[in-house]
Formats: sequence, C-alpha cells, structure tokens
Amino acid sequence: MSDFLFEILVQELPYKFIPDAQKQLKEAFEKLFGEYGIEYKKLDVQATPRRLSVMVHELSDKQKDIQKEAKGPILNIALDANGNYTPAALGFAKKNGVEEKDLIQKDNYIWAKIEIKGKTTKEILSQNIENIIFKLQGPHFMRWGNHEQKFSRPIENVLALYNEEVLPLTILDKTSTNKTQGHRFSKNREVTVKSLKTYLDDLRNANVILDVEERKNLIVKTAKECAEKIDTYIDFDNLDDLLEEVTYITEYPIPVLCDFDKKYLEIPDIVTTTVMSKHQRYFPLWQKDGKLSNHFITMANFVGVDEESIKNIKAGNQRVVSARLEDGIFFYKEDTKTPLEAKVEALKGMTFQKGLGTLFDKTQRIIKLSEEICSQLSVKKDDVVRCAKLCKADLSTQLVFEFTELQGFIGENYALKSGEAKNVALGIKEHYFPLNANSETPSAIEGQIVSIADKIDTICALFISTQGKNKKKRPTGSNDPLGARRSAIGILRIVINNNLKLNLKSLIDNSLNMLSKEFNVELEKECAQDVYDFILNRLSIMYEKEYSQDILKACATANPLENLDEFLKRASFIKEEIQNENFKKLIEAAKRVYRITKEEVDAKVEKSLLVLAEEKELFEAIAKQDIENKGLKEAAKSLEELVEPIEKFFDKVLVMDKDEKIKNNRIALLDLLKEKFSTVCDFQYL
Repeated sequence: MSDFLFEILVQELPYKFIPDAQKQLKEAFEKLFGEYGIEYKKLDVQATPRRLSVMVHELSDKQKDIQKEAKGPILNIALDANGNYTPAALGFAKKNGVEEKDLIQKDNYIWAKIEIKGKTTKEILSQNIENIIFKLQGPHFMRWGNHEQKFSRPIENVLALYNEEVLPLTILDKTSTNKTQGHRFSKNREVTVKSLKTYLDDLRNANVILDVEERKNLIVKTAKECAEKIDTYIDFDNLDDLLEEVTYITEYPIPVLCDFDKKYLEIPDIVTTTVMSKHQRYFPLWQKDGKLSNHFITMANFVGVDEESIKNIKAGNQRVVSARLEDGIFFYKEDTKTPLEAKVEALKGMTFQKGLGTLFDKTQRIIKLSEEICSQLSVKKDDVVRCAKLCKADLSTQLVFEFTELQGFIGENYALKSGEAKNVALGIKEHYFPLNANSETPSAIEGQIVSIADKIDTICALFISTQGKNKKKRPTGSNDPLGARRSAIGILRIVINNNLKLNLKSLIDNSLNMLSKEFNVELEKECAQDVYDFILNRLSIMYEKEYSQDILKACATANPLENLDEFLKRASFIKEEIQNENFKKLIEAAKRVYRITKEEVDAKVEKSLLVLAEEKELFEAIAKQDIENKGLKEAAKSLEELVEPIEKFFDKVLVMDKDEKIKNNRIALLDLLKEKFSTVCDFQYL
C-alpha cells in the first residue's frame, strides 16, 4: 500500500470557485479509482487561495488482474470437417491475444480464457491527472501564454509524489517535482516535500495552514480572543458567508483590531455592518449590551507580526472603511430630510421591467393584490395597504441606490423614523423575505400578504412579457434575472408555513388580467397554465425528498394552488395509506378502470341498460357510497368496499359490447367510478 500526493499551485483563485473545485476533484479521483478498481483507505482534498491538494492514503499499487472467458464462433463455423480450427476460430484467438492451444470448446461454442494484467496505479495516475484538472468547471476560466487549455488562474507549479518518489506528470508546461512554495511572505518560502506524511507539517513550517476546517476554526478562535480583549463579541451565527469567504482567501489568517469614528454609529447598524462584512470582509464587533461597537476585526493573510506591519494594515483598513461610512452617513442625512411616503412619487421614474411600466405601477398592482388577499383571509386591510404603498419607496433613496442589498431594511428604518406603525415598518422589511430558499419567511401578516402579492406580480409580469416567441427568455437553471424561481418558492413557503387559506390560482388569474389590461398586452390562453405549472414545479422540488413524484401527481386531481393545505394533507395520507394491503388492491382495481376508459363518454348511466348481474351490483354499490361528503380517510375506506364488485365486473362483463348503447352505458358506469376515485386522488399515477 502506498501514499499519493498531488498539489497544483496557482495564482490566487476566486474564493467561490475553491470549495466547488474541492468537490469536483474529490469526485473525479473517486470515479477514477472506482473505474480502475484501485482501493484506498482515505481520499482528502484540501485547498487554499493558491493551491488545490489531493491526498490519498494507503493506495493499492496496481489493478487486480482480470480473468474472463470470451465467447467465440459456434462450433460448426469454428471447426472444419476434419475437426481443425477454421480461419474464423483462429481470427478469434488472435483478436483476444491467445494461442490456438488455449481455445476451449463449451456449450457448442469456441471460448477463449483471457487474462488481463492490471495496470500500475502510477501508470493510471500519470495518464489521467492532466485530464482531470482540465475537466474542472467554473466561471471566468482563462487562457494564458500560448496555451489552448483554460483554467481558473495561471498554473505556477505541480507537486506529485508517489510515496517518496516524484510521479512524472506534465500539466501544460509545468513538470512535476517534489517542491512547492509556502506563504508568499514566509522565511521558508521554498518547500521540499519528502512524502505525504510530512506534507502538512512542511506547509505549516512555511506558514500555510492547508486544512480548510483548521483555518476556519483558527479564524473563529483568534478573532474571539481579539474581541474579548476590548470586552466585545462577534456574532458568528449570522456571518456564515463571511467566515467561509475569509477562510478561502487566507492561507495564514491573523486578526487585526481596527476602529472607526463613533459618529458613524448614527446611521442604522445594518448599513455599518453591511459595509464592513459584505463590502470589506471585516468582522463587526458588538458590545455586551447588544449595541454596535466602533471596532472591527480584519483577518490579514500575513505571516509577519512586527508592530510596523500591523500598524500599516490597521491604518489602511480604517481609511477604507471610513470613506465608505462617510458616504453612508451623508446619504442617510439627505434621505431622512423627507418622510418615506414622499419618496413614493419618485418611483414613477424607475422602470420595473421593459414594457411593464415603472415601480410605481408595480406598487399599485401590489396594493390591489394585497386587498384581494386580505379579502380571502378576512384580514383588516388598512395596515396591509399602507405597507404595500410604502414597500418599494426605499428603492428611490440614495442609501439603497448605493447599497442595494439593504432594500427593505432601510425601508423599515425610514418608516419608523417617519412615524409609521411598527407592524407596517416590519412588513416593509419582511416583504422581501424569504431572501433565499431556506431563509426565514415574514413573521407578521402584513409582510406575508405584501410579499405574496409582490412575488405573484413579478412572476406574472415575467410570463406575460415572454409569451409566444419570447418563451425562451423564461427562467432556466442558469438564467433567472428577476429571481422568479426564488419568488415561487417564497410564495409557497409563506402560505404553507403560516397555514394561509389562499386560492393562489385566483390571485394568479387576477394578476395576469390586471397586467394585460394595464399594458394592453393580449393574454394568451396557455399563459396562466404556464404560471401554474411553473409554481407547481417548484412545489414538487420542495417536497421531492418527502413524497415520490407519483404521489404528488396523484394528489393533483384539482389544481393544488387552490388549496395547498388540502393538497399536502392528501399527499401525506396517500404516502401512509399506500403501504396498506386493502389500499393496494384499490389502486390495482382503479388502474383497471382508468386503462379501459381513456376517453370519457358524454352520457349518464341508464339502469335499463344494465344487463348483467355484475354491472347491476357495481352500480348499486356505487350508489350506496356517499363518498363526496366524507373526509379523506372515510372516502378511501368507502372506495375499498368497491374493490370486490369492480373485480367481479371485469371478470364477467365485456365492456366493449357489440351493442353501442350497452358499451357506452358500461363506460359511463366506469366514468362514474373515476369521479368517485378523484375524491381521494388520481390513482392512475400510483
């Protein structure tokens, strides 16, 4: 068993590419070893901004030899009249690399026993690694020099060791060695690696911490210690993205404590923390009483700890953050000279979407949809309408123009400063929620209603503007500029999480009609169905781990958007009931009905045309069951009682009778059954 180490040293990688590259490399090497039958104990892929490293422990040195039998020509073709091998048999032997004497006769055919010698692991690695590297996928790949191949950043060095031996590799014009480089500012910058066993320590001695989790833990530990020295703390629970980014842009993180003028604490905390964490990658510090401190920590990717270097880093970062916060305080003071309501008028000059008016127009539609939702939910509309009127007002402020990610948060702050009610201000902020597929939904009814109205308007506007030939512009996995898929998931989560009794289908229909009339756009017949399908597809994806696609299809007997709560209760019931033997029999009986009634007949069952006892018995059994007025569980039990008469019907009755009237009457009887089935689900999908 051997160890293998591979490192590709590059210029600084984009941090978002690094974890994805780690995952791709791990999967690629696992696939390589799986295809060749190479065993190993552990495969680890680690990374820093400048290197991607693959470490394989206790790797088998070669493929296992493979022995197999190959089937050749039939004997009457492989042998001549004298029992000698024919050219066909000899050609088969040559093709498979065996001698004539090694051919055997079995089961009336010629066979060859073939032994394939396994390749060495070193040979397999040498032949495949370059291909693995250039199959990595990521944004903004580049070419450099005279090379045709693309990679995220220029390659500077290749390290490849099989145990203590250099494994010969060439990636572009870089030939593998046992050398790499440490941190750019390390005294031990040139590193010679003896083997995988010494690799991590060799890098550590050159001021590179290779392990991603170790770097992350070091950042948390040292930043906490630094914060505690001035009696402050870092809210790491809300800084996951920042922590990951800093982890992937440093090789040797060192905390540097900085500060800024206290006057900047006058602006909303969200502005200050956004400038620090999202724009400058700083960790904001909070006082023990929960107030924002005028201190922050930056993690320097730096080896030296001399006082002058730290002083320069601190001064540079303080200068940058002060300039950004100076802009913030100026915009804040200008914005708050007038109340939030006064900024609604400015939305008339801001385009929502080409051909679909301004943000002011959108606001008016949100108000109308919000009023309809209030009516459906029997909610007083005053505060909801006020929230809807002001929900987009902060988009016309200077602060949001400069810091777009603060939309909603600034709206809440300015609303409170303008004297609006707290629930209205909260709704203004929360109508943008959820911010992603897994984040929190609006906590109060104002935000919930306005959020649903806003998101329905966005989706419907997108679909009505991409009818006909423009359908190709609709959201895809790689192109969704208005976040329509996120909006659809947001609508569903808000309705489901808060058990809102909403008819989303009605809201969609009204939104599409409102848009078509307002902008004189002809509404195509299939547009509404396209919107339903788009949102239902998101619903299926949301619940694909909980329910099979068959169950979800079976439960969509009516449009689930009319009553999401009922749809999910039905899916849960079917998932549980499908394990029941009686229900399984019902499914099979129902499928027999569906198979023979693909086309419905426009007729009612006439008792006078029921000729045979079995069809009369089935009709009477159906008539006894008041299925439509029962709950889901009771309806299913009633349908199970119909299984026996259904089976008797199919055993004794020929549905496609020669007499057209009798045939149609029997189909009408089965159609009546299908109506009863639909009260539970569409059984043909189960």
